[in-house]
Amino acid sequence: MGETKEDHVDRILAQWRRERPELDVEPMGIFGRLKRLTTHIGREVEAVLLKHGLSSSAFDVLATLRRSGAPYRLSPGELLGMTMVSSGTMTNRIDQLEKAGFVERLFNPEDRRSVLIALTEKGLATVEKAVGAHVANQQRLTRNLTTEDKAELDRLLKKFLSDFE
Repeated sequence: MGETKEDHVDRILAQWRRERPELDVEPMGIFGRLKRLTTHIGREVEAVLLKHGLSSSAFDVLATLRRSGAPYRLSPGELLGMTMVSSGTMTNRIDQLEKAGFVERLFNPEDRRSVLIALTEKGLATVEKAVGAHVANQQRLTRNLTTEDKAELDRLLKKFLSDFE
């Protein structure tokens, strides 16, 4: 394994070690790198999705409907349970996607008092193209990691995330 060069976070940690040597700032490096990666990756993902007329939040809803399988319909509550947003935020996203013609609200045949959110033909066609581009982009963004690196990083992140979920 080759050594990685010093990064921005290393310089911050060195400053803290100099100024406050009694502090164990090792976790600061982890969190700093996660935050910087999130920012960089977010920009890259957003750029690809915008080419398909979608924000990452719109893509999140459309992709959730698409991966649910045909007929690509979920209740607002099911959508909410599969994402990490508030109900007000989800309602706003659905409203915007409906205005854009990507989803439609349908009466639930099992309970006429409730609705289902369904992909329209336009929504399905858009998410199909966008998800292909999104996955290709993710492959590009992880190209400097070996298969083993990716498996190890995924294992460690899953372990870390389990403390919160």
